[in-house]
Formats: sequence, C-alpha cells, structure tokens
Amino acid sequence: MSGYFRTALLLAAMTALFMAVGFFLGGGQGMMIALLIALAMNAFAYWNSDSIVLRMHGAHEVDARNQPELFNLVGQLAQRAGLPMPRVYIMENEQPNAFATGRSPAKGAVAVTTGLMRILDRDEAAGVIAHELAHIKNHDTLIMTITATLAGALGMLANFGMFFGSGSNDNRNNPFGMVGVILVMILAPFAAMVVQMAISRSREYEADREGAEICGQPLWLADALGKLDHAAKQIDNPTAEARPATAHLFIVNPLHGRRMDSLFSTHPSLENRIARLHAMAGQPGVHPGHVPQAATRRNGPWG
Repeated sequence: MSGYFRTALLLAAMTALFMAVGFFLGGGQGMMIALLIALAMNAFAYWNSDSIVLRMHGAHEVDARNQPELFNLVGQLAQRAGLPMPRVYIMENEQPNAFATGRSPAKGAVAVTTGLMRILDRDEAAGVIAHELAHIKNHDTLIMTITATLAGALGMLANFGMFFGSGSNDNRNNPFGMVGVILVMILAPFAAMVVQMAISRSREYEADREGAEICGQPLWLADALGKLDHAAKQIDNPTAEARPATAHLFIVNPLHGRRMDSLFSTHPSLENRIARLHAMAGQPGVHPGHVPQAATRRNGPWG
C-alpha cells in the first residue's frame, strides 16, 4: 500500500471522526460545521504539521558547523538510503529518543534528544537515524504527523462539546443531549488513539527492517532500542506527557504508565522488535556495508 493511499485513508478516517463528533454535538448542522473544520484541519496539517510537532517539542535546527558529527552521520545515512539531506534537529530533553517528520522526503527532518546523544555510541545512533530515515522514505512521516495534529484537534473539539452541549438541556440540534456529549468526550479521543495505534505499530516494524538495511547492521538498531527503552522508562519526557497525541512519532514510547493514554501503547512490543532484528542479523546478505568511520564502536558518539 503506497504512502499516498495510506494518507488518503487516514484523512478519510479523521474526517469521519470529526463529522461524528459534530453530529453528536449539534445534529446535521453540527456535522456540516465539523466537516468544514476537518477539511480545513486536513489542509493545515498537510502543510504545517511537521513544523508544529517540532515546535511542540522545542526542537532547534543544527548544521555541520555546530553539530558536525550528528549532521555528517545523518548525511551519510541519507545518501545510503537514496534520500535528499533532511533537516537535522536537537531536542533539549534528557530522555533518549528520536522521531522523524516532514510531508515528503524532500521536506524530511530528523530530531534526536540530547539524552540520545549522551547514551548511544555512534553505531547505535546510526541504527536509530536509519530507522527514522526509513520512515521518511516510506512517507510514514506525513501520516504520523498528520495523525498527531488531528488527534490533538479532535480531543480539543470533544472537550469543547461539554461547554456547547451543556448550554441547554433541550437543545434540539443535539439528538442525544448530554449523554451524547459525554459519549463523544470519551469515545472520540479513544477512536483517534486506535487509529494512531494501528498506523504506528505496523509502520514501526517496517521502519526497523528497512532502517537495518540502510545502516547495514541490524544489531546496531537492536542494541539502541534496548538502551532507549530502558532509559525512557526511567526518565520523564514532560513535553510528550503533556502532548500524548505525539507519542507515536517517537522510536520508543516516551510516555510512562501514570496516565490513561499509556494503557494502549502506540508502539509494538520491544522484545518482538529486537527479536526480528536479531533474526535479520543471522540472514545472509543483510550486512551490505557500514557507515564510513563507524566500524569501531565508541562509548561516546560525538567526540
């Protein structure tokens, strides 16, 4: 299934959710208003969702002058993947993690946290960056950033329903009254989360596989995933906790189990991901080469 077709399905699903929320809150008229809002949000998310997500997480762009090791590593891997050079960002965040964004490979961006740069060696970082480049190559970044933007907007629309739906007990535009409003507030964010889960879990496995092929060493990514998951469970990511609709963008789940959003993980089993990468490492022909200057493992990747 092509990236464009998956994107069309996502837009249709989110539009249907917006219309359902509008119907429960205001009947036929509310459904039409919600449709117009959804169309506007779809267009806005397509053009702006990447920059919005980067701003949400306080990412700042870097280049070869201020982050030569990171910038050159991304460039080498992008060349191996047959991609144009993406923009490179750093998030000032102690939780080691990373994500990619951009509506097309030509507009791709890779963002890593300072915590990731602190705990991973260069080979492990190459595995993570290759995974994110696989997302860009497969157009997953467009799907996932649009999902994050629209899921957040859908949650806000559902919350607004409490104010608009409670204004009058006999509001005839709302065919289900306050019961409908309460159902929307509960079910709309849940439905958006289900869409995120379905998209993210399937795409993570594929990005692991293709990322391992890009960097040429599946065990680099397997080792990195183990380190990232262990550290992410110990270190808070306050920005992601405040914006759980973006959690599915990250290579490992940035949320902890203290909130309801974490009851249904947007990420597949880490053990399964690592096992698949180890299986790849045992297959002939999956080590086509290595990233220049990365053959010797170092405790610190950037110095």
